[in-house]
Formats: sequence, structure tokens, C-alpha cells
Amino acid sequence: MLDSLESAAVAQDDSETLSENVFRRIQAAIVKGDIAPGSKISEPELARTYGISRGPLREALHRLEGQRLLVRVPHVGARVVSLSHAELIELYEIRESLEGMACRLAAERMSNEDIGELRRVLETHERDAAFQAGVGYYQQEGDFDFHYKIIQGSGNRTLTQMLCGELYQLVRMYRIQFSSTPNRPRQAFAEHHRILDAIADRDGELAELLMRRHIGVSKRNIARHYQDSAQQTATPRGES
Repeated sequence: MLDSLESAAVAQDDSETLSENVFRRIQAAIVKGDIAPGSKISEPELARTYGISRGPLREALHRLEGQRLLVRVPHVGARVVSLSHAELIELYEIRESLEGMACRLAAERMSNEDIGELRRVLETHERDAAFQAGVGYYQQEGDFDFHYKIIQGSGNRTLTQMLCGELYQLVRMYRIQFSSTPNRPRQAFAEHHRILDAIADRDGELAELLMRRHIGVSKRNIARHYQDSAQQTATPRGES
């Protein structure tokens, strides 16, 4: 009896490990764009690709739905999220407001040690090969993410849950997608440094203003991208 219970517990642990592993791998593929926005999710294909049974796979897909990376479409099934222009602007409006608030609180509440860690995060970003080549910005998650560290430093659990929980991977997905906008990596890095300086000076009002401006620039770049795409679509073939 004990042997069978122990075997069942081991099997459950193995299943959870498999589910966690495939969850992380599919999450990374979606966030980095390896699985394109709007792509239909085929459970048999994913099960073959990742060498996993349907049970742990479905658990992983359910978690990805909770992160808003997958959506269920009636009579179609699961698809990778693909936000419309209006939905994406709304997401950035939320970021602009809430991350601005987080920045103000971080200036008031982060310890000197935490601010030192934030400075080291930017030093890591500056050494990144893609950044040095001017083709992208450092996009590791968690403690290597400048925005994540500031939100954590706000000391506000509800704000952290919203921005580092349910919205975090969705935000990362679109930050990565637009991080290679020409000249934007260097510009964003300079903006990050000014935000950090305001936090270090304990100037919460300035830190909030700078963060809102920083995200506002990204929001305008997104609006310009959609406008340019619409114009290209409207231009008849053969015209320039």
C-alpha cells in the first residue's frame, strides 16, 4: 500500500515537472515570437514537439491562458494572443499610469542596496551584444528586467501582482516585438539611466514623470508602426 502511494506521488511530481518545463518553454517561444501572434495551437503537434503527454500539456496551456498569452476562440480552439492596435494602446496606457506610480513609490521605498542592484542591472544591459550592435535591448525577465525591479521596489503588493503577475509576460511579448525599432535601444537606455538617477535622488515626482514619458515614447512608436503598416497596405501595388 505504501509502495503504491509513493509511486503515485513520484508520478505526480514527474507530471508536474514535465508540465512546468513545457509551460516555460512554450511561454518563452510565444514571448520571443518563435510562435507567432495569432498562431493556432495544435495540441498533438506540441505534444510531439516537446515529447509530452496531453495531460501535462493541457495544464501548461491552461496556465498560459491565465497569463493572457493564449486565447480560446469558439469553434477554433486556442490561439496565441494577437492584440489589436486599440488593445495594445490600452495596455500601454495602463503601463504608463501604473508603472509611473510604481516608480514614485520605488523612489520613496527602495533601499540603497536595491538601488545599487538596479544600477548593476543597467550595466548588464549595456554589455549585451544586441544592444552593443544597436539591434535590440536586453530582454531577460525577472531580476534582470529594469521595469520588473522597479515594480518590485515599489513595495506595493497589489501593484506588483498586476504588473509582475497577470500582465507581465504579455507586456514582455510586445516589448520584445518593438525593441528593435531603429535608434530605440540607445534612447531607452538613456531614459532608464535618467529614471534611475531620479530614484537614487529620492525624487519620486520626477521619477514618475520620467517613467510615464518613457512608456509614452514606446506607445507613440507603436501607434506610428500601425499607421505606417496601414499606409503600406493602402498603397496600390506598383506605387511608392
